Amino acid sequence: MKTILVTGATGYIGGRLVPRLLEKGYRVRCLVRNPAHLEGRPWTGQVEMIKGDVLNGAGLDESLRGADAAYYLIHSMADVPNFQALEETAARNFISVAKAHGVGKVVYLGGLGSEEGGLSKHLTSRHRVGGILRSCGLNVTEFRAAIIVGSGSVSFEILRYLAERLPLIPCFKYLRNTRCQPVAIRDVLSYLIGALENTASDNRIIDIGGATVLSYRDMLRIYAETRGLRRGFFNFPLWSPAISAKLIGFITPVPAMFAKPLLESLSNDVICSNKDALSVFPGIKPLDYRTAVQYALMRVNEQNVETSWTMAYVPNYSQSRAFIDKEGMSLEDRHLEVYASPEDVFRIFSGIGGERGWFSLNWLWNLRAWMDRFLGGVGMRRGRRHPDIVRQGEPLDFWRVERVIENRMLLLRAEMKLPGKGWLQFEARASGNNISILRQTAYFEPYGLFGYLYWYSLYPLHKVIFAGLAAGIKRRAEALRRAS
Repeated sequence: MKTILVTGATGYIGGRLVPRLLEKGYRVRCLVRNPAHLEGRPWTGQVEMIKGDVLNGAGLDESLRGADAAYYLIHSMADVPNFQALEETAARNFISVAKAHGVGKVVYLGGLGSEEGGLSKHLTSRHRVGGILRSCGLNVTEFRAAIIVGSGSVSFEILRYLAERLPLIPCFKYLRNTRCQPVAIRDVLSYLIGALENTASDNRIIDIGGATVLSYRDMLRIYAETRGLRRGFFNFPLWSPAISAKLIGFITPVPAMFAKPLLESLSNDVICSNKDALSVFPGIKPLDYRTAVQYALMRVNEQNVETSWTMAYVPNYSQSRAFIDKEGMSLEDRHLEVYASPEDVFRIFSGIGGERGWFSLNWLWNLRAWMDRFLGGVGMRRGRRHPDIVRQGEPLDFWRVERVIENRMLLLRAEMKLPGKGWLQFEARASGNNISILRQTAYFEPYGLFGYLYWYSLYPLHKVIFAGLAAGIKRRAEALRRAS
């Protein structure tokens, strides 16, 4: 049985690749910076998880030792300073250790685009990383793709929300003239997995794309047609990636820092330069864009979004935090008797957020989210992946699921901008026949004087908000019991 290393397993592609490799019978390792972000996945117990970071080399020796092949699925999604230098450092660290351990094959997913006309910074970096991986003499297959169409893909989500929310869509020249060859997520995964055993793909750069080449305007139009939406377009003479990214950050759930690199790349045609993918992988018949959209929407409508771009988006101001019960915490703690089983109570509080909202005073929760977005935070733009199921490590509105104990407890870590660290914990325990005790606790660890002022000045409002939330959980759990 071959051992395959997957980097970027918490990301959009890696999170879908791992279970498919397991289905093929491979032994899978995952190198991740925070293993907790993989807890709760259906396949977590079937993989070997190694904590590490390609940027400083931690965990690389352990993860690549004995690996037959490795996937390099790491790149910067956001427009952050020095991302090109960071990506180059990470690639050099990875490939030097891979060579030392004699890894048989490295598979990398980069970006399409011809270098002749000049590429955007992010596409240039993708190509540069591919060159670094190939430079050491190992067997490297580099796939290059344009927009990946799938439920939860950052590019698809931008197109989806623009078409859904704007009856009249502004169209600057790059939307009208630049050509793109979008590819379905299922085809991308087929290519990535197929490369492991296909020797014809060894030491090659292979452009992969769907069956249709379109302008971005046509992609928006086809999406709208697929959804039965009537949308108009008008020519927009002004073009600034920074301003347009802020507009997209306002209209869609995708923050401007993610939208800006994608918009900067609109000046480049991203189409396959040859048909090598079709000859090397004759068994893969790429979907056309319209069909790929239909499949993606089917997943969304069935509430079966396997992974999302939000999984990899952890705000830098909230990273490396964990809940530790200690002195110095301020808390708001309440207990309610609920005439329902602990399982019913858990089912209700594990379903908060997203389209269901927060069970009481939703306008206040939404106001807090808008304030957070105004201050540069995440707001509630990320929603939740599934309306009923929560997994450890995934985002939930402006929280992140830090811990889940099935049918008993849910711990959320705040990722809104705060002068401190915050958590919200729900527990359900039995107290007699079909009677439970709901314990809801809000914890806050303030930073300095301003943190204390923040907590105590808002404490009266928090009492009302959290009382309404607990009462809403009780009310819904008891209604669920009566209905069963």
